[in-house]
Amino acid sequence: MRLVILGGGESGVGTALLGKKEGYEVFVSDFGSISEKYQQVLIQNEIDWEQQQHTEDKIVNADVVVKSPGIPDKAPIVKKLREKGVKVISEIEFVYSFAKNTSVAITGSNGKTTTTLLTYHLLKQGGLDVGLAGNIGESYAKQVAVDPEKLFVLELSSFQLDGNINYKPHIAVITNISPDHLDRYDYKYENYIASKFRITMNQTSEDYLIYDADDQAINNWLKNNKTKAQLVPFSLTKTVENGAYLKDNNIIAMINNEEITIPVNEIAIEGKHNVKNAMAATLVAQMMRVRKQTIRESLSNFQNAEHRLEKVAKINKVQYINDSKATNVNATYFALESMTAPTVWIVGGIDKGNDYDELMSFVHEKVKAIICLGIDNTKIINAFSPIIDVIVEASSMQEAVKLAASAAEEGDTVLLSPACASFDLFSSYEERGTQFKNEVHKL
Repeated sequence: MRLVILGGGESGVGTALLGKKEGYEVFVSDFGSISEKYQQVLIQNEIDWEQQQHTEDKIVNADVVVKSPGIPDKAPIVKKLREKGVKVISEIEFVYSFAKNTSVAITGSNGKTTTTLLTYHLLKQGGLDVGLAGNIGESYAKQVAVDPEKLFVLELSSFQLDGNINYKPHIAVITNISPDHLDRYDYKYENYIASKFRITMNQTSEDYLIYDADDQAINNWLKNNKTKAQLVPFSLTKTVENGAYLKDNNIIAMINNEEITIPVNEIAIEGKHNVKNAMAATLVAQMMRVRKQTIRESLSNFQNAEHRLEKVAKINKVQYINDSKATNVNATYFALESMTAPTVWIVGGIDKGNDYDELMSFVHEKVKAIICLGIDNTKIINAFSPIIDVIVEASSMQEAVKLAASAAEEGDTVLLSPACASFDLFSSYEERGTQFKNEVHKL
């Protein structure tokens, strides 16, 4: 069997290792360049590879092609493979047949990384043999090659779900849905929503779908479509029977008549959206029989991902917060919602078709100055100049942090929450966040 892998990053190289172990003839092809680190892994494992090109003859003769989630379906090589009837799948789909244990899969426009990390933390503290993969950490394929018996918690993007055919998680979580990546879905929101719900398409009545019952897009889909999974809702606004809800500032989570109560003020991460993330993770932990006491303790000692509402430092009584991972408007909405002090907001980058209207009330109420950090800031300036007097542009992170520091007064917060992708000035949101932290520490 010939396995061709398009993309030589973490996901692609991990898939190559698993494919080799399972007896496939493996070829890795990357249209860009493969990093030195991954080249070494391929060479050491005697796996055939190429970079800066796709040699068609070596690709179209594949029995199965695994493509990196970053490569769009519109890419010429993918179109060519589909024309020839070659199966093109995701890493997750490929690995699924070799994993010996069930998985927990988490998707959503926002909150999925926090919810994935939190779920993993709860299950690990609960003594389960658990791994963390998908859109986060080491690849699922590489980890299953080493330990196929583990239970995995997977963070899945819509791009990863698009390449799944038979993959089925035992427990699926949809944190929320808001417009994102519409450039990959013909600018049709319904296509993106359908992509997210692929997480439940193969689930049976033995499986579970945990979802935000306050989310309009999710409710609409469930009203008009069917899933065989048992539905487990969570909500901040209404009481639910089998699921989680809020009562007197406590989370009440009920699964199979087993109830747990968690005071919201004991959760380590702040903000309404994180109450929802905690609800989702708690429900998974209950299903996996983690003890109540362990769940409570784990929620109180959890540390969130870097670049996600990360408190960097307090300088001259001004709090600096790094939320570089907020690459869309909805993520920034949650960040602004959780601000309690007057805020100097650093925003901008590559716009993904953003609509800033939903931020207006928070900006009006909480933001005192805006620092635009992008190559083209016209849209941001046009959106907010009617309500914010101080809007300035910066062409580097150093300049942005200095401008923010001079605009901020004692008791204020400086928030980097860009609402945009980072690729105009930075290689990734991680690099953007790291530069922010470095510049803050230089103040």
